This record gives sequence, C-alpha cells and structure tokens, in this order.
Amino acid sequence: MMTTIFTDTTRERAREIIARYPADRSRSALLPLLHLVQAEEGYVSPAGVAFCAEVLGLNKAQVGAVATFYTMYKRKPTGDFLVSVCTNTMCNVLGGQEVYDTLSEHLGVGHDETTADGTITLEHAECLAACDYGPVMTVNYDFFDGVDPTTAVGVVDELRAGGRPMPTRGARLCTLKEMAVQLAGFADERDGAVADGGPGEPTLRGLRLAQQHGVSVPGFDPNTPIRSKAEADKAAAEAKAKAEAAKPAPVEASTAPVKGGDGASVPTGAVTEPATPAGTTEPATPAEASGSTTRDVKAPDDKSPQVRTAETRQPDASTAVPDAPGTKTPTEPAAGDARAAEAAGVADNAPAGDGKPAGDSTGAQERNLNEASANAGGANSADASETGAQK
Repeated sequence: MMTTIFTDTTRERAREIIARYPADRSRSALLPLLHLVQAEEGYVSPAGVAFCAEVLGLNKAQVGAVATFYTMYKRKPTGDFLVSVCTNTMCNVLGGQEVYDTLSEHLGVGHDETTADGTITLEHAECLAACDYGPVMTVNYDFFDGVDPTTAVGVVDELRAGGRPMPTRGARLCTLKEMAVQLAGFADERDGAVADGGPGEPTLRGLRLAQQHGVSVPGFDPNTPIRSKAEADKAAAEAKAKAEAAKPAPVEASTAPVKGGDGASVPTGAVTEPATPAGTTEPATPAEASGSTTRDVKAPDDKSPQVRTAETRQPDASTAVPDAPGTKTPTEPAAGDARAAEAAGVADNAPAGDGKPAGDSTGAQERNLNEASANAGGANSADASETGAQK
C-alpha cells in the first residue's frame, strides 16, 4: 500500500526523476529520490524509505542500506541550517577544531545534534575539499572560508536571528529542505537565487599565474564555443564517414581458371586465397585460433568500455551466442518463483534473538545446559571429565 505522507508535488517530481533513467535502470534514481523525500520531511524517515522502495520496486532493506551509507542523508530530524566544520588535517592545523569546539559550546549541542529551536544542526566533517581556504565551514553545503571562532559564532547567531549571511563563495543561502530539492535535480526557483557569489582568490591565483607565464593547453582557444550534443554527434558522424571512405576497397577473389600446383585447373568459380610469401606463416583465423564459430561483431561506438566488457562476460539472452567460449546465456526466473524463493528463505531464517545467532534453535543449548547440571549434581569430577571427553 502506497504511503500517503508525501504531497502530490513530491509524487510528481518522483515520477519525473524516474523518467530520467532507462526503464530497466530505474534503480539508478534512488539517490535523487532520497534527496527528494528529505526535502519533504527534512530527513529520510522510515516513511521516506518505504516511499522510495515502493516507487522503485525495491525492498526497504535495499533502500535503507543506501540511505545509511551516505552522510548527506539524515536519519533523524535536522535543523533548517546544517553547519559543518572541517576538522580534518589541514583545517585542524589551521584552527578547525577550535572553531568546532567554540560552536558546540555556544550552541549547547554536539556532533549531529540540533538546537532546541530547530534552527541549527552542528556536525564536524572529515573533509570539505577546500584546503586552500582553511579553516572552512559550510552552511547547507555553501562555503564560509577562513573562519575563526568569532566569525563562526557570528554566522550562526545571524542564522538564528532569521538572517541569511552571504557565503564566501556560492549563491545565496537556502534552507536544508530547499537544498535537498536542488540535490534531487531541480532548479532553485527563488528570485535571484544564483545572482550572487563568485570564485575565491586562491582559485583565481592559479589562473593568473597561468596567464602571467603563458601556460595553456596546446591549441586552446578561449573563444571557441562549446558545441551542443547534436553538433558533436553530427561532427562525429561526418568524421566516421570520411574515415570509411578513405579505406581501400577490398580485393575481390579471382574467378578465372587458375593452374594448380600439379598443372590442373582450379574449377571456375572457386575462391582462391592470396599467395603467402615464401618463408612466412599464414596467420590463423579467429575461428581456428579459438575453436569457436562465433562471428566477430564490432561493438557500437556509443557503448562505453565497461558496458562492452560486461556484455562480453555475461551477455543477455537476446545477444548471447550459445557456443561462445566462456559465456552462459542467463535465464530470468519467473516473478512467482522469485517471490516463492524469497518467502522460503524468510521462513527458514528466524530473526536473531538476544542470545543466539539467526537461524539457530534453542534445543542444543537446552540439552547442553541440562547435561552440565546433571554432571555437576551427581557425578564426580573424574566422571565429568570422562563424559566431557566423550562429548
């Protein structure tokens, strides 16, 4: 039964997210869908996990495994502003830990805790990928560079007072829910949301040094427009056609009578192989080399090497060649068989209790306890030792 906690807007956006992916790859939509449910509730709740599982046809364990792996998915209610302070090596040397400790004492919360007014959630981050700006902290993933305890306290106080301090780099601040909508793949609809911000000075320093010393990519023209996908595809097709036209025409086998080595004529219409120079070995054909009758098929140009490798190792039923060496044509189990197998597995594996691993029965434990009690009550130590040895 579909959960009803989410709005019609969220459901419509969920359908739009799923439609971005091929029909047989809908599971790839899980990451943006988790951001989407977090935008609705402020965290990934059990209802959010169930929603993602239902719309993608997964079970809740599969969704929960992903949601608990990535730190950007929060598993409990989070404040409007997530304040992350980098305490990794570089920022720590520059004072990052002092910034975090000051904020923790000032706000009265620890790592991954939220202030009583629900405004600020504080966390220490292992790395925010901005070592040249350290120490850094982010508010909903927008950067505040070169902070110290005083400036950090000023930022959180302004946030709690209802203000929106301007990040050092990036657009205007938004709430965590608004940021989650963007991470799900939707544009920020606020008026002038991306009107501000700019690159930081350390980033520009490298560009200025390159310009000063004349360092550039060979053949680089900054005025060259970036081609659209259609233009790039057209240029690629033209280049391919040109390359095909430049190939030499294949040599046709002769059908004229040819004298054989014994002076006899080869029958008209027979195909003759080109002569092999003396002292050379004729290369074996692919079929002779591998013993397979599989024909060579050129991989489409639009497939990545990873896809071609996967299809070679385990081709699908529509393209597999039965006698291809090292391949096996997979067969998909029927939906009913899969459900029956899953139900049987659940029935055979009882949930784990406090004192035993999953699937174990208590009969053996009770029998061992009874035997131990009997030995302690009526047998001497020698008999007990002998019984134990026999056991």
